[in-house]
Amino acid sequence: MLRGLTTVSFYADDLDEAAAWYTELLGIAPYYRHEVGGVPAYVEFRIGDFLHELGFINRAYAPPGIGEGNDRATTYWAVDDVHAAYQRLLDLGATSYQEPIERGPGFVTASVRDPFGNVLGVMFNQHYLDTVASVGAATPLTEAVSGIR
Repeated sequence: MLRGLTTVSFYADDLDEAAAWYTELLGIAPYYRHEVGGVPAYVEFRIGDFLHELGFINRAYAPPGIGEGNDRATTYWAVDDVHAAYQRLLDLGATSYQEPIERGPGFVTASVRDPFGNVLGVMFNQHYLDTVASVGAATPLTEAVSGIR
């Protein structure tokens, strides 16, 4: 049924600001931008070994109640060093949601709330690295598709 991660969608009031902040964090610009009536409605990055999509939707298009109350899920992105990634996120203006914690051998997680209110998780996951090695995706293709449309 679930075949894999396709897109993680976050919401932001100011998409230009969100795109700039994530461009600084990721080191690449969004590859796709969409406007409605001259107003930014969506921006998207392709990142990582499998070119997962990280999208930002103008909060004006959010379903009713989203972002209210407790967060229900956290998407974790693979990183090589959780402590370094967590600190970089804090240095860029994110706030701590959960400090780095070892979940078991080969699994360390941390999460922050980005400046736009979204929870962003980072994880060192040995299983992820083993999977990347087994499918031969060790060379990220992100830069090949990072041009802005």
